[in-house]
Amino acid sequence: MAIKEKTNKQLFVDGILKENPIFKLALSMCPAVGISTSVMNGILLGTAVLFVQVCSSCTISLVRNYIHPKIRIPTYTLTIATWVTVIDLVLAAYVPVAYKAMGLFVRLIVAFAIITMRLEMFACKNPLPKSFWDGFGMGLGFMFAMMTLGFVRELLGSGMIMGYDVLGFKPLLYFVLPCAGFVTVGLMMGFFNWIEVVYERRKKG
Repeated sequence: MAIKEKTNKQLFVDGILKENPIFKLALSMCPAVGISTSVMNGILLGTAVLFVQVCSSCTISLVRNYIHPKIRIPTYTLTIATWVTVIDLVLAAYVPVAYKAMGLFVRLIVAFAIITMRLEMFACKNPLPKSFWDGFGMGLGFMFAMMTLGFVRELLGSGMIMGYDVLGFKPLLYFVLPCAGFVTVGLMMGFFNWIEVVYERRKKG
């Protein structure tokens, strides 16, 4: 039986929910733990990854027929590095304060497994429109995960959201520590898996 090809909408939605890079695929966990201490960090790094993912996917899709199989991975790395350099310079110029706090992680986008994986599994085998929507969904999925983690950790760790004091009790400083990143990611993974199980059960019954 032939596998039904996904529509652009399905590719987009799956990247955010069903195949979320952090909550479902457990990829690019380093920034998820190290940078997700605030919503703003999640937005900025998420935007950078979204930009690089979409641009890299579109670039590889356009030149996929000209890439020799033996140099696929180096080609992906050079493509990602080019777009990382662009977004790195833009963030350094326009948001220098925030960039200073996460500059290393922006440069490490070159090594993010989620981007290379999507280029190898999807962009190099599909036309531009589908590669765009796949990259857009994956990028937004990463941003959504980073913002969610940042919201939880910033709220519980500092009692603030985007600079506004919203917590009515003393914050738990534990949540701004790196070890809390692992705990928060694990809890969020369990939560989203539980939601998926409940949804599938209701869908069948």
